[in-house]
Amino acid sequence: MQFKDLGLNAPILRALEEQRYVKPSPIQEKAIPPALTGRDVLGCAQTGTGKTCAFATPILQRLEAQTGPRRPIRALILTPTRELAIQIGESFTAYGKYLKLRHTVIFGGVGQNPQVEALKKGVDILVATPGRLMDLHDQGFVSLDALEIFVLDEADRMLDMGFIHDVRKILKWLPQKKQTLFFSATMPPEITDLVNSLLKNPVKVAVDPISSPVEVIRQSVYLVDKGNKTNLLAHLMERKRVKNALVFTRTKHGANKVARDLGKAGISAAAIHGNKSQTARQQALADFKAGRIRCLVATDIAARGLDIEELSHVFNYNLPEVPETYVHRIGRTGRAGRGGEAIAFCDFGEKPLLKDIEKLIGKKVPLVEGHLYPMQVFEAPKRDKNGKIINEEDQEARQAAKELRRQREEARKAAEESGRAAEQAGLEAARAASAPEGAAPKKKRRRKKKGTAAEPLSPAVPVIEESEDAFDYLPAPPAAPKRGVRPGALLDTGDAMPNTEFHRPNPLDSDTIMDATARLLAPRRSLLSSLLPKPEEKAQKQGKKKQAEPQKPKQTRVEEPRKARQAKPEQAKKGRKPVQARQEPTKKAAPPQQQKKKGAGKPPRRMPPEPPRKNQPKDSTEQASLMKPYYLDIGR
Repeated sequence: MQFKDLGLNAPILRALEEQRYVKPSPIQEKAIPPALTGRDVLGCAQTGTGKTCAFATPILQRLEAQTGPRRPIRALILTPTRELAIQIGESFTAYGKYLKLRHTVIFGGVGQNPQVEALKKGVDILVATPGRLMDLHDQGFVSLDALEIFVLDEADRMLDMGFIHDVRKILKWLPQKKQTLFFSATMPPEITDLVNSLLKNPVKVAVDPISSPVEVIRQSVYLVDKGNKTNLLAHLMERKRVKNALVFTRTKHGANKVARDLGKAGISAAAIHGNKSQTARQQALADFKAGRIRCLVATDIAARGLDIEELSHVFNYNLPEVPETYVHRIGRTGRAGRGGEAIAFCDFGEKPLLKDIEKLIGKKVPLVEGHLYPMQVFEAPKRDKNGKIINEEDQEARQAAKELRRQREEARKAAEESGRAAEQAGLEAARAASAPEGAAPKKKRRRKKKGTAAEPLSPAVPVIEESEDAFDYLPAPPAAPKRGVRPGALLDTGDAMPNTEFHRPNPLDSDTIMDATARLLAPRRSLLSSLLPKPEEKAQKQGKKKQAEPQKPKQTRVEEPRKARQAKPEQAKKGRKPVQARQEPTKKAAPPQQQKKKGAGKPPRRMPPEPPRKNQPKDSTEQASLMKPYYLDIGR
C-alpha cells in the first residue's frame, strides 16, 4: 500500500513525496482512513513509528475542505514537551506546504509576545504545551469555542511529567462536539480512565506489543565501571566511526560533565536539559541536526518527541530507573523503519535495572565482552538507613548544586556590597555638590595691571556662571566697616588707587539707615530678571537719553496721605508751605515719575525751590516707606 491509496488529496501527496514518504507505516495505514472520516482514534504505538504524520495529514485535509474568511482555532495538538511541539510544528509546515492553512506553536520558556502576535493574526491549527496554553487562555488570547479536532499526543508522558491535571482542566474548555485523536505508547490505569471519559466509540489502532522496542534497532550492553564510562564512550565513538549519537544520562549534572569530558577528548558535544534556556536547547539541537556537533547529551526530557533524521546511535550512559523509559530512549533511532544501534552501559549497581528492562521487552539484551574497559568493581551498592541504594552520581549532582547555590549567594552578597558602596559614593558626591559656596575655596581675583584699558563689553546677553563674578551685576550692599577704622575716616588704598580719597559712610547716619530701609521694603525681582535687562526697558532708556535735557539734582519726594500731612504742623517750621496748596480735588495724585516729567525744567508753583540739604536728617515723608524709624522724632 502507498499513501495515494489512503484517500489523501493531491497537495498533501505532493508534499509527502518531497519528504520521500512512499509507503506508510503500520500506524499511518491504520489511523489515517478513519481519521479522514471524522471518527475518534486511539493509537497505541511506541515512538518513532510515524504517529505525527498519522494525525497531521487527516487534520490538514479536513480543515482545507472547509476554509473560510475567519481564522478561529479549529485544531489543537497538545504535547508534553517544547521539543516535541516544535517538531510537530515543523511537520505541519512540511505536509501543508501547498495548502493555505495557518498554524503556530506556543510553549513556555520564551517570551510570549511573538506568540500572541501570531494568534492575533488568526491561526487554523495550534500546537501547544499545557502550561503556556493555560497562561494565554487565562489572558484572553486563546479561544477554543470553534474547535473541531483535538489531538492528545504522548499521553503517558503527560502523566509522568505531572500534566494530567492540567490536561483535565483544558478538556473542560473544549466543545462537546469534536473529533479526538489520542496517542500513547503505554496505557497505565490513569490513561485508561482518561480515554474512557474522552473518546466516543473510537477506532483502536495498536502497532506491535505495547512497550516493545523497534525490531530494526540493534541493541547491546557493556558491563563497565562507573569511572570508565566516559572513556568507553569516547573509544566507541571513534572505533565505530559514529556519525551522530544521542547520549542519555540520569541527571543534569551528569549531562554537563559528560559533554565537557567528550569535548576534552576531541569530540564535539553539547548538553540539553531542564536547566538550559529554551534558546540554548534549540541552538544545541539545531547544531546537532546540521552536523556541527557529533554528540548530543540529554536527560529524559529529550527522550520523547525528538525526530532526528538518520540518527545512527543512541547511548544509555545510565540505565533508567523506569523500564519504559528505555524503550522511549532507543526509539530516537530507527525512525520511519530505518536502521539504528542502541548501546547501554551498566555498572555493578545498575544490574537490577537491566533485569527489569529485559523482563519488559521479553528478551535478553546482547552482552559485549572483551572490550578495553571491563568491569573490575564487584561491590554491592551502598544503601541508606531506609534500604534505598545510594547513587554516588546523585550525590555528586547534589554537591554540585549546593556549590552552585553557594557561588550564587556569594555573587549576590558581593553585588549588594558593591551597590551599597556605590550608593554611599553617590551620597557623598551629592553632599559635596550641595555644599554652600562659602565652604568651597574661593578663587583669587587677579588685579588688572596699570595702564591697561578694560575690554569693551559685548552687546550679546552675558552668560551667567556660578561664580562670584556673576553677582557683580547686582547692587552691592553697603560694606561693613573694617575693624579699627573710625567711621568717616580716610582709608589708605595703597598703590592700587594713588592720590584718591573718599569717605566711608557712617552706618548710623540717618540717610544710610533710610536708604537701607527703602531697599528692604522695595519689591524684588528674580536674580535672572535683575541680571538681564528687558529689551523694552533698554530701548526706552536709550530713547530717554536722547530726548532728555540736562536735569537738575534729583529730589526724591514721596506723597503722603492727606490725613498724615494735616497731622504734622511742624513742617511749617522748616519753611514748607501747607499741603493744601498742592491738592486738586478732581484729579488723582500722579505717580512720582509722572510728576517729574511734568515739572522737568520748570520752577514749582506757589513754592520756592528748596535748596539741597546735606548731612541733615530726613523725615519719613521723603522715603518710599511709610514706616517712621523709632529713633527719629522730628517734632521734638
